[in-house]
Amino acid sequence: MKERIINEPRINERIRVPEVRLVGPQGEQVGIVRIEDALRLAQESDLDLVEVAPNSRPPVVKLMDYGKFKYEAAVKAREARRNQANTEIKEMRFRLKIDEHDYETKKGHVVRFLKGGDKVKVTIMFRGREQSRPEMGRRLLLKLAEQVAEFAIVENMPSQEGRNMSLVLGPVKKKAEAKEEQRKVREAKKAADDAAKIERDGGVAPAASAPVKKRAVTSDDFETDVSAAESFEADVAAAEAAKAAAVEAAGVEAATVEAAASTVVESESDETPEADTEAPEADEVKASVVEGAVVAVKKAAPAKPAAASAVAKVAAAKKPAPKPVPKPAPTAAAKPAPKATPKPASKPAPKPASKPVSKPDPEA
Repeated sequence: MKERIINEPRINERIRVPEVRLVGPQGEQVGIVRIEDALRLAQESDLDLVEVAPNSRPPVVKLMDYGKFKYEAAVKAREARRNQANTEIKEMRFRLKIDEHDYETKKGHVVRFLKGGDKVKVTIMFRGREQSRPEMGRRLLLKLAEQVAEFAIVENMPSQEGRNMSLVLGPVKKKAEAKEEQRKVREAKKAADDAAKIERDGGVAPAASAPVKKRAVTSDDFETDVSAAESFEADVAAAEAAKAAAVEAAGVEAATVEAAASTVVESESDETPEADTEAPEADEVKASVVEGAVVAVKKAAPAKPAAASAVAKVAAAKKPAPKPVPKPAPTAAAKPAPKATPKPASKPAPKPASKPVSKPDPEA
């Protein structure tokens, strides 16, 4: 079981006393009443009865919205933590024989820390025989304190601790005030930069221009948008249908032209031309047949809608050109075949002469 937080006040039925001093929601004093009457008033007004002073006799209770009260208390606590500023102690170290330029640089850092609302501890470190001259270090620290007197006060005078001598400077303004001032400076600088940029560009600041009032969307606007969308979809569908019809018509036309051309070629191949003078007549006949086939296809094709004229032109441009019909070559008069000349009979090869056989000598 979750334990109740001790710091949380008692509300409603948790208040176990016979009488209470009741305070209204606007701070009006009702007086001392019984706890039952106070709870009844809280229920009637739809509020909570919260014990605000339990140590009083009788305890003081108030009618309020407890959830809203807790939320506002949490917001206030968060704002307090946000605005809370913890002062830090910054440290800046010097040498006794510091150069003038380095001195000015370190002094600038000290001034920046003080403007930010932080304390600064300035330390001078002695080396070797410099320890025998502590007054030189004291003079240097007091000189720095006088130069930053506009932003700081001396909290601790120079004191030596071993080889070091230190001085503590406190800021004139508190941390929260310094942060707020720095924020205002940044905002003013940003506004000045924006104004300079607008003036340089020759334009008008967006904030100075008249605000654009947005008109509330009505049912008529919604119906108009719906009708516009439907008309756009109808136009798209009509364009697609016209494109499909044009492509189909182009295919039919090409097929018809090819069929007519093939028919003419076959008829010409079956007939034997009588002479070269008949070739021009055949070409004229073929051209007239092709032209008639094209006219017939155009009459049979469906009418193209006006919206698809561009699509039809593109499809016609992409249509493949009909193949050229090969012209028959003129046939020349048949020439008599040359007579075959008989080949001379091959002579038999001569037989080699045989050598005479030598007879043996009988006298031998």
